[in-house]
Amino acid sequence: MRNKKSRTNYPNFIGVRLSDFKLDRLDQCANLLGISRSEYIRKLLIEKEIKNHIEIVADMDDLKKLVGEYGKIGSNLNQIAKYFNTGGMRSLAMEDEIHQCIADLFKLRKKVLKLAGETNGIS
Repeated sequence: MRNKKSRTNYPNFIGVRLSDFKLDRLDQCANLLGISRSEYIRKLLIEKEIKNHIEIVADMDDLKKLVGEYGKIGSNLNQIAKYFNTGGMRSLAMEDEIHQCIADLFKLRKKVLKLAGETNGIS
């Protein structure tokens, strides 16, 4: 009677294939708590937080190179900001330097996106 009632509380069925080792482990954990396999799995689904670990694999040499290039561009932009903040006059040379820094940033963005695509299996 109890078994029939519990089935009506949980009308949906999900099947799972497990190795002998994993099934034994499931049984051990359920037995420790004094509950059925099904109840143990329901508790895991509802109460246990599953952490998703994403491993990012990248070529360190390429990353070091990109970080170095970003550093140089940042240094150039800081010099330009200092020039203007200390009363520097607007000039065609300064505008060209700003445009070059922006162009370099877009080139690096493309490289980073390409590297990201390669690490995700997208080429």
